[in-house]
Parts: sequence; structure tokens; C-alpha cells
Amino acid sequence: MELVEVADGILLAQRDPGGFGSANSVAIYDDDGITVVDACTVPAHAAELADLLADTGVPIRHLVYTSPHIDHVGGSSVYPLAAVYGRRETSVLLEQPPNLAAYQHLEPGLAADFTDLTTRPVSHMVQEAAWLTSRVVVAPTHGQTAENLVVQIPDANVVIAGAMASFGVIPAAWAGDPAAWAEQLDVLLGWGTTIVPGYGAVGGEPEIRELQRYLRAVAEGTADAAEWADWGNQRFHPANVERAASLAAGDPSPPPTILRLMGIG
Repeated sequence: MELVEVADGILLAQRDPGGFGSANSVAIYDDDGITVVDACTVPAHAAELADLLADTGVPIRHLVYTSPHIDHVGGSSVYPLAAVYGRRETSVLLEQPPNLAAYQHLEPGLAADFTDLTTRPVSHMVQEAAWLTSRVVVAPTHGQTAENLVVQIPDANVVIAGAMASFGVIPAAWAGDPAAWAEQLDVLLGWGTTIVPGYGAVGGEPEIRELQRYLRAVAEGTADAAEWADWGNQRFHPANVERAASLAAGDPSPPPTILRLMGIG
């Protein structure tokens, strides 16, 4: 794990962004303590950040989920005392037992970490934008799934996009709506100039525009994988294409490719 200072009191915990198990996490310091945005994929990853934060003596008071997907919630047990914020969809999904066998199939390198993994449920549902602390705003959005969250830090002009942004990595659009996601990225640009993604390095408008270009090509059925061949996590591209095509046909069922990747189909 590498810690990157995004702005004063905002630390990005970043791993090699090549695959599903390498999601970013962010720690934000303010007068209320620490807010952690996304909990990594597994407890071992989250614990690396928690250990570093423990050395400061500042309590972790809030944990924000930007998506219900396991790569954003899987390490949440590491933060047992934090209030947990997420959308209604995330709350409903986390009340169900996780499909650990599917996650092991999807990311075999983390199979042992998924053996007894548990996730913390949402304690505070967020359905409209609100100040979480004197520094942190949580704001609903959508596209990566039906209901996502992002975090704004107005005093630093920073947006913690979490699952709503993947820079240099094929995004996980297979459970969302690529066209709606692309449109929502314009909204994010209105909230801040520095964008912290769920995967990849810190970016801004150029990286958002390229992600939009990819998502719109997927939605329109014109995405040539060769254009983004240097992006990581290529295995999600066929699933994204299938998702867009099925939505266009009025079918919201999971893409066959993602089911096969999870050992389900």
C-alpha cells in the first residue's frame, strides 16, 4: 500500500491498480476525527491503512461506502466503531450473506481472505446530499450501480469519487448503467477539480473525460477494446458491453460474462 497526500488532511491509500482486489481507500481528517471512504476489498488491505491511522491517535468516526460491491466494503470489519454511511441499495445488499465462493472465483489470489469475511451493515442511509462533518459532504449519485455515493471536500476542491471513477482501469459497469454513469460524471466535475478514483491515481477533468468516452462507447455498442488495451482489469470489458446491450433490450439481468467470472454460469 502507498499513501498519497491528495490535499491537506486527505490521504489516498493506493495499491497496484491492476485488478479487482486493488480498490483505493481514502482517509479525511477534520475536527470530528477521521472519515474513511471505502473499506478496500478484504480486511487485510483495510488493516494496513487502519494501522497507519492508529499511529496518529485520531479516532475513525465515519466509514462511507461509495458502492455495495465487495471491493468497496470487504474490509469494513476493521472499523468496528465507525458509523457506516451508504445508499439504500447498499444497505439491502449488505443485509444478505456475501457470496464468498463467487468472490474467491473472481479473485483467486485473495481466496484465503474471503474464507470467513464479514461486512458491516449500513447504519446511516444517505438519500440526499448532506454535511457529514464540518468538512465532509456525502452526495448521492448513480451509474456504477443503481445507487452510489461520492464524497465532496469543498475546502480542498476535492471529490472522492470512489466506485464512480476508474482511471487507467476498465470500470465495473456490469451492474450499472454505462450511459447514466457517463452523464453523472459531468455532475462530479461540477463538485471539484481534483478527482480521487476508486481505482488508479488521482486525476481531474482529462481522466473523467476519457472514462466518459469509454462508457459512452460501451453504451452505444461501439467500444473497441483495442482503444483501451493499456487499461487494467480487461476481463470486465466484455461484461460491460453485454450489460449495455441487455439494458438497451430492456433486460436488466446480470451479464453472462460476469457470472462465468464468478463461477456461477
